[in-house]
Amino acid sequence: MVNKRVHVYVLSGFLGSGKTTLLTKAIDYFTEAGRKPAVIMNEIGEVNLDGQLIANEVPMSELLGGCICCSSRGDLATALNELVTGEQPDIIFVESTGIANPMEIIDEITDASLVLPVELSAIITVVDAPQLLELNRTSRGKTYRLMRDQIRCANLLLLNKTDLLQESALQEVHDLVREWNPYADLHYTVFSQIDIKLIEDIHTEGSDGLPVVQVESNEEAVSHSHEHHHEHDHHHSHNHVMAYTHFFERAVDSNAFEQFVSQLPQEVYRAKGILSFSDTSSRFLFQYAYREMDFVKITPKGDVPDVAVFIGENFAKDVIRAELLKLEAQSDT
Repeated sequence: MVNKRVHVYVLSGFLGSGKTTLLTKAIDYFTEAGRKPAVIMNEIGEVNLDGQLIANEVPMSELLGGCICCSSRGDLATALNELVTGEQPDIIFVESTGIANPMEIIDEITDASLVLPVELSAIITVVDAPQLLELNRTSRGKTYRLMRDQIRCANLLLLNKTDLLQESALQEVHDLVREWNPYADLHYTVFSQIDIKLIEDIHTEGSDGLPVVQVESNEEAVSHSHEHHHEHDHHHSHNHVMAYTHFFERAVDSNAFEQFVSQLPQEVYRAKGILSFSDTSSRFLFQYAYREMDFVKITPKGDVPDVAVFIGENFAKDVIRAELLKLEAQSDT
């Protein structure tokens, strides 16, 4: 069966929002608990830890009492591979630069999860509450839109620096964040003070392929995403992104699988995987986007399980899981 997979958390938020503070706290917490955390910094030079800038030319450096840090400019999959194979951490934090679009990071990590023993467990976004409020009232430009995307993709939200806002202003920013993301676990914080156990709890929820974002009610969410389509969004509003990872116990019939993919609900806008089919000897990499599917014959290096990842907005993962289990059962007969 599947080897133990390393849980990957994405930390999102602009420089100065407090995400580095959160990262240092999380690392201390997991290190003290006897775990081995690792960090990938998506863009070095923006991060000032312990007053000491990590120089661009230092790919590996010790960080905070023995935590491994790998600085990656660009190729996240390579960085994940180096850490997983070289250091065998239990948990990896990807601290994404403030300017990175979280959707691209979700895509890269789920791509890597097909060939590496990693699994995207959560997107944690630290929101600079006064900054967001200011942008919402004055200039809704590029930074504003990026903050919105970072909030939409999150399943744990820290509304930080709340001590700097009065009650009515806090309510205003809270309502805005909830309009973009009604589902995430939301906490008011000062200096990113949060019980790190909350991060660990997402980790346990995510471990059996549950969605990256927990959702209460389907109908409410579907109507919500239709109400809030904005003109700048590409294709989807990303109101509450979730990923479901399915590990196959056995090969499935290729025609039945194609049929299944053609009937995926429109909420699933991206899927990918590596599969063995019962009616052909080769393994295939499949990619699905914008209702189109593509298969490529591959010979994966190493021991790569049959796995598929589905990414979308608030879809019923239980339905997809049930359909895939049915396909697996049919191929047995």
